Amino acid sequence: MDQTDAASWSTMQMIENAASVDALREMTMRHSTMLQTAGCLRHVVSVEGKKDIVSDYLQWYIIGRNSSVIDRFKEGLSALQFLNALQQQPTLLAPVLCHSEKRLNALKLERLFKPDLSPPGSNRRLRESQTLGYWADYLLDCEESQTAVFLEDVLMFATGLTSLPPSGFEPSPGIEFLDDSPFPMSNTCSNTLKLPLLDAYNVFKSQMDFGMQHSPGFGCFLIHVTG
Repeated sequence: MDQTDAASWSTMQMIENAASVDALREMTMRHSTMLQTAGCLRHVVSVEGKKDIVSDYLQWYIIGRNSSVIDRFKEGLSALQFLNALQQQPTLLAPVLCHSEKRLNALKLERLFKPDLSPPGSNRRLRESQTLGYWADYLLDCEESQTAVFLEDVLMFATGLTSLPPSGFEPSPGIEFLDDSPFPMSNTCSNTLKLPLLDAYNVFKSQMDFGMQHSPGFGCFLIHVTG
């Protein structure tokens, strides 16, 4: 929230909290320039008038003052009749156009990453399958706050994002396996998480915690690789 947004929000809160007509009038006079610019400065006769002032101001602040930008945006959407399709099917297209942050869970994150497995029957495939079991258990522990990191931290480590984007990931997230490092690694350019092949879950959990805790952002070249 920038300073202008913060100031507007604070003013609307004070007007909304006015408990008497006198207090409301004092608030509107104090911020008369701001309210007059928005076209909602008026003489109030009851404390209920604050609702109309706040509603009208927010309507202007969000839509009215941005009308030219919104018009240009609508012109762009009109290309290839997309605006018409959006108006006819708003519910269908809303998930693609509107970000709605959904809480991550272990199962969702496990299904997001597709493993690159060795041929069936090989010794390495057995170790990879065992590690995938550790990975599933680790995500459950993350969900239940039994680890040093949260599910959002795991996603951030692997993809650079803390929530699932509405249009999905490109490229699709994947899992590779490491037998030359005891710590997890990742490449956020390819959305690839590299899991260490370890022999016990408690060791796997400890090393995953350590690896992600010591890679709080981009640039930790021992653990985290960016494109």
